[in-house]
Amino acid sequence: MRVAIIHMRHAHTGGTERYLNLVAKDLAEAGHEPVVVCRSHEEPPHPAVSFVRLRPLALGAAHRMLGFAKAVERHLTGADYDLVFGLGKTWNHDVIRLGGGCHATYLELAHDATRTALERRIGKGAKKHRLALEIEARALAADPRRKGGGRPLVICNSHLVERDVIARHGLDPARVRVIHNGTDTERFHPRLRASEGAALRAELGWGPHEEVLLFLGTGYGRKGLGVVLEATARLAPTRPALRLLVVGYDSAQKDFEARAKALGIAERTQFLGGRRDAERCYAAADVYALPTRYDPFANSTLEAMASGLVTITTPTNGGSELIEPGLSGHVLASEPDSPAEVAELADAIAFWLDHREAGGRAARSTAEAHDARHMTRVTRELLEALAQSGD
Repeated sequence: MRVAIIHMRHAHTGGTERYLNLVAKDLAEAGHEPVVVCRSHEEPPHPAVSFVRLRPLALGAAHRMLGFAKAVERHLTGADYDLVFGLGKTWNHDVIRLGGGCHATYLELAHDATRTALERRIGKGAKKHRLALEIEARALAADPRRKGGGRPLVICNSHLVERDVIARHGLDPARVRVIHNGTDTERFHPRLRASEGAALRAELGWGPHEEVLLFLGTGYGRKGLGVVLEATARLAPTRPALRLLVVGYDSAQKDFEARAKALGIAERTQFLGGRRDAERCYAAADVYALPTRYDPFANSTLEAMASGLVTITTPTNGGSELIEPGLSGHVLASEPDSPAEVAELADAIAFWLDHREAGGRAARSTAEAHDARHMTRVTRELLEALAQSGD
């Protein structure tokens, strides 16, 4: 089958982009013809993957998003595809994957944590977010041009998103499928602890006896770094070996470094910024904490588990659905950014530092059942069945 995969940006970094490459490669290896319809692209993940590049004139992020969606609509009008698979903010799909969840939920739960006080006052990005909501509604509405002549088949990466999209958009549950994210269980592996992990610890001046807590995420406010800093400070007096490793990009990193200093934990905290060797960072850690305000499914959850790390996160991270509380990690129940959440997180960190070996084995076992190859195979089989049935 000839499959159009629609996403504005094709690259080899980024969660949706990595998913696109995995699915396109799997389709190509199965003998299908995947065509990535995009605004920009890098090298294809497989020689049989081709590109259609649509680059309408755009002034600003909102106009760029809308212009691309309209260009996709024009392209599909005269194109011959057996199936159209959307991954982003466009509306002409037979199948759409809500990798970012419902946009309204992101705005309600997390958006304010990504903005400065000034950006909140001036309403920065309001037009782009309004357009994103409108495009999402249009993408999920009935359209006679789709397979079956109705609403698209919706793929969600968690039951969290499944419940949300059904409630917000009135979808028939029969038109929604949950396929959890997968990960590279060879790249992220406990065996790296003795090599890459030990080497990174040495670079940081830490030895094998330090207790390393890892926070890894871009967008410190939304991902909950403030709570991690507070919990670390709470534990510091009774755990002299505790160290905090912060990985990921945020333009406000200096502010968080100042906060660590004010809390008295600057000497035991290392900010590494954005990196492309996440596997080394997991390998250098003992416990992973991500008290995120909202993640439809944080890939780092599964990466950490594959690396043999106990993971502590929130119920507003779809990745929490893979955690077995008390066996492979902890799902926080307290109000976000509250003193109760700080206390709960600190208690969970302390418990799992003391039980990290058993918890890490359980986490790795769960991750092995969610290898990326399994996820792409299930996705491909779903696309094949839809194309053959016409529903």
